[in-house]
Amino acid sequence: MEFLPQIGWTSLSAIVSIIALFLLAKLMGNKQVSQMTLFDYVVGITIGSVAAELATELEEPAKPLTALIIYGLAAAGISVLTNKSIKARVMVTGKPLVLLEGGVIYRENLKKARLDLDEFLTYCRIGGWFDLNQLQSAVLEHNGVVSFLPKEKNRPATPTDLDLDPKQSQVQIPFVMDGRLMRENVQKAGKAEEWVQRKLTAQGFRDESAVLLALWDGGEKLTVFPMDAKKGRT
Repeated sequence: MEFLPQIGWTSLSAIVSIIALFLLAKLMGNKQVSQMTLFDYVVGITIGSVAAELATELEEPAKPLTALIIYGLAAAGISVLTNKSIKARVMVTGKPLVLLEGGVIYRENLKKARLDLDEFLTYCRIGGWFDLNQLQSAVLEHNGVVSFLPKEKNRPATPTDLDLDPKQSQVQIPFVMDGRLMRENVQKAGKAEEWVQRKLTAQGFRDESAVLLALWDGGEKLTVFPMDAKKGRT
């Protein structure tokens, strides 16, 4: 039965590790992997490794916990510094590199970015550009994403180009999710629950329980997706 205390202490260490990771993640801010710089990525891996050690360290858990806090505070501090100082931002995150401009591929910048021509062409194809003659610029951003600026004659037409003045679209708001009426969203939108029910009935739904998702577009339209793709509407 000696293993029971160890299980208890390991469980406690794991819980502390999870709480510490959660608090540090909130402190450091939310970023998608595609938005992370190399420094963010390395720090994230290190913090995860230290947290794993904390979860299984029974003799001296204070050591990995202290390291975890120091890494988290350092990352948060550097984030604040880069937000306030342009020089620090350039030093930590780097500068965008122009890879192509006006029909010229900058070989030196490709070398700085550790990219060869095959990789550059792959990025172009992933971005939907199979003909380099259609590109005005290609820029490698500090997070490793390549941004493209097409030539004016090759970019998609906009309503302004066509002298159109379309109505501004709005972000759709969920009124029903997983068969439940989102009353708070309905109230904030200035609509009544009866209005939602009328829209559902008009589309063949008895009530919200038969609806997987219903989205309001800001006008008089309610886009409804049935809970059961085969039955859904009655």
